[in-house]
Amino acid sequence: MEIKYVNVMEEIVSAIVTMLLTGSEYQTFCKCDKCKNDIIALSLNTLPSHYVTTNEGRELTFNNLNTTENRNWINKRIIKSIYVVGKYPKH
Repeated sequence: MEIKYVNVMEEIVSAIVTMLLTGSEYQTFCKCDKCKNDIIALSLNTLPSHYVTTNEGRELTFNNLNTTENRNWINKRIIKSIYVVGKYPKH
């Protein structure tokens, strides 16, 4: 019996990191896979996980997290992680 679960926060953080790193504000930061994964991991360590097991749960959780207040809160942690990894890259 296979148990399928997804951390909705991981999906959100991954998408936002990709979007931010392609923007003009972060042109000087390394965008290699190692740094990108470090940014995602560091961000996720500062945010609560939101695991779901169904598509309906995923949509509901995503919609609950997709408020202006939550987006700003998530973005602040991601931006902090971008600067930390940018200052101390592991390569």
